[in-house]
Amino acid sequence: MNKEITKFIEYLEYEKGYSKRTIINYEKDLELFNNFLKKNKITKIENINYETIRKYLSYLHEKKYESSSVCRKISALRTFFKYATKENIIKNNPMILISNPKKEKKLPKYLNYEEIEKLLNSIDTTTKEGIRDKLVIELLYSTGIRVSELVNIKIKDIKINEKQILILGKGNKERIVLFGELAKQTLKEYLNTNKELFTGNINNQYLFINKNKNHLSTNKIELIVKDVLKKSALKLNISPHTLRHTFATHLLENGADLKSVQELLGHENLKTTAIYTHISNERLKHVFVNSHPRALKTKNIH
Repeated sequence: MNKEITKFIEYLEYEKGYSKRTIINYEKDLELFNNFLKKNKITKIENINYETIRKYLSYLHEKKYESSSVCRKISALRTFFKYATKENIIKNNPMILISNPKKEKKLPKYLNYEEIEKLLNSIDTTTKEGIRDKLVIELLYSTGIRVSELVNIKIKDIKINEKQILILGKGNKERIVLFGELAKQTLKEYLNTNKELFTGNINNQYLFINKNKNHLSTNKIELIVKDVLKKSALKLNISPHTLRHTFATHLLENGADLKSVQELLGHENLKTTAIYTHISNERLKHVFVNSHPRALKTKNIH
C-alpha cells in the first residue's frame, strides 16, 4: 500500500492541485488505515474489500474517534479508492456501499460581550505588533470573515470612510462586509504606524504583511489569536473561527435577521447559518429557566 499511497499523494498535489493542508490530512488518514492493514496482515491493495473497510470503521469507533473525524477518514479513503479504480490499480471499489456516520450536532463556541472586551483590552497597543494584533481581533469579530479571507485583504479593497471591505470568499465569490467605528480607528492607527511597509504598487499590497511584503499565513493569525488569549488571562480555548461564531451570535441576539447574517458570513445555504439560532435559543432557554417565576424551582406548591 505504501507505493500506491505515495502515487496518490503525488496525484493530488500535481494533477488535482489540492491544498497543502488537505494533502497532509489525507496522508495522515491513509497512514492510519495502512497501519490497520498491516496489523491485520493485509499487504496487497487488491485484497481490501467491503468487510475490510467495515472492520476499520469498527476499529475507529473502538478508539472513540469523533464522527467528524471518521467522516474525514472515509472521505480520504473514498477519494483514494476512486483514484485506484480509475487508474486500474483495482477492479472493484470497496467504498461503494460505505456511507458516512451521522455527524454530531455541536453548537459553535462563542464569546460573550464581556469576554470580547477583556480580550481586546488586554492588548498592548503601544507597539506596532500590538496595534496589528488588535486589528486582527477587531476585524475578525467586527466582520465575521474567515481567516483565509482576512489574510487576503488588500488595501485597495478597503473603503475606510464607508467602513466597508470587499472580500473574496469561497468559490471566488465576492461580497461586501462592514466594520464599526472602533475597528475603523484601529485600522487607521495601524496604517499610520506602518507607512514604511506600504510602499510601491497599492494594488499588490495586502493589509497584513510580513517583512518580505507577502501576506501573513493563516497559521500566523492563529498564533496571534492564541497569544492575545494567553495575555488576556481568559480561561478559554478559542480559535480565530470562534470570533466568526461570536460575530454571528451577537448579531442574532441583538435582533438581526437570519438572511442578513447569512449574506454577511458568505454562507451559500441558509441552513448553515441557522445553527446560530440554536445558540440564541439555548441562551433564551437559560434566561427563562432562571428568571420566570413559574420556571423557578419552588417548594411546597399547592
